[in-house]
Order: sequence, then structure tokens, then C-alpha cells
Amino acid sequence: MQDQTPSVSVSPLRAKIEHRSNPMVETLSRTPRALPIVLFAVLVAAGVLLRGALGGILLVVAAAFVGWLAYLVWPRLSLPERVMRCAVLLLVAALAVVCFAAEGLLI
Repeated sequence: MQDQTPSVSVSPLRAKIEHRSNPMVETLSRTPRALPIVLFAVLVAAGVLLRGALGGILLVVAAAFVGWLAYLVWPRLSLPERVMRCAVLLLVAALAVVCFAAEGLLI
């Protein structure tokens, strides 16, 4: 009987990022499920409340966190899930740009 599992090809870049992310993902999986969401919410809230360069930096960290998680799970997401991840990422990135622009840090 032949093996029926589909073969999936992964780009070398994706394989490298997934391999390097493994320790962090394992650490996240051992934390309470709400912790990453709370951490993200705190970063965004602090970024919005602090404004300026520090707020922008916190928002960039929050956007990087969401982008990293979205990249890791992207192949397994449905279209609506992909759209929502992109919307959150774009919103947080836009907030960061506004914070930096308010400080005159953008051209």
C-alpha cells in the first residue's frame, strides 16, 4: 500500500525561519493561552498612550510579533483568517507610522 500523505514543499527561507522560531514557539505554547494576546494588547495600548518615538517603537514590536506569528501559521490559515491577520498588522503598522510622524521622525 502506498503512503497517501501529500508531500509539501517548503522554501529554504521558510524552513530556516520555522527552525529558528521553534524554541520561541515552544516557550509560547507552555504559557497560558491568553498571555500572548494580553502581551500584544499591552504593547499596543502602551504605544498608543505613550505616543512619540517610544510609542512608535512599542507598536513596531507589536507589529513584528503579529507578523512573525502570521508568517508561521500562514499556510494553515483560511482566507478570512489571513485577511484579519493582515488587517491587524496594517493597523498596528499605521499607528506606528503616525507615532513616528507626530515626532517628526519621518520625512
